[in-house]
Amino acid sequence: MTQGQPVRPANILNIVAINQGKLPLTVDAPEATALDPDHFADLCADGHVVVDTRSSAAFGSGHVPGSYNIHLSSREFEQRVGWVTPPDDPILLVLERDELVERALRALAFIGLDQRVVGYLTGGIGAWIRAGKRVATLPQISVHEVHRNVEENGTMKLLDVREKVEWDGGHIEGAHHMSYKDLRERSDELALNPDDHVSVICAMGARSGTASSILKVNGFQNVHNVTGGMAAWSSADLPIIRG
Repeated sequence: MTQGQPVRPANILNIVAINQGKLPLTVDAPEATALDPDHFADLCADGHVVVDTRSSAAFGSGHVPGSYNIHLSSREFEQRVGWVTPPDDPILLVLERDELVERALRALAFIGLDQRVVGYLTGGIGAWIRAGKRVATLPQISVHEVHRNVEENGTMKLLDVREKVEWDGGHIEGAHHMSYKDLRERSDELALNPDDHVSVICAMGARSGTASSILKVNGFQNVHNVTGGMAAWSSADLPIIRG
């Protein structure tokens, strides 16, 4: 019954509650606690969700294991946090710089998500590394490497995480497709195995970074983010099929 209908707004229950006056809307400057690496690690162990707001490249070079990568620079930042993170779970933030916390919280406040933010990692990933904490990585891969692996070697699977209208406008032959918005709950429906080597692509490389982090959280071991996305693929004059 819902096929073909628009995706409902992220965090819709909070939005309805705010509109009905059942949940307060943040009107003052939102605040979150600055957490040192030890306290941050304890909260991670307690099941708090980590949202790393840095670029795909920065996230790929080193991040807190189990993090979701959602770019603060995106105009859909708060929506993507609502779509990607489990409902009601407390959120921890990792930022490029500590002073960006207010920007992140103000964006999240639009849909009531700021109230789920417990705190942020003070000093960012640098402080985490200096404290000797474990770091995970996400390899970045070029479209030329993807093409060579998919077409010549057949050792790599490709997952396109754009919306269906984008997919229909042109995609790579043989790619699997699922919107990044559905991956957290439905990645088990993909014809992919957790030990497959999977390259993830979107339009420009941001949503694919988010999707790659979701796959990693869901147990996929060998995930690569395609830098530049379909824009880079097209610019390289690599083959695309329509419809």
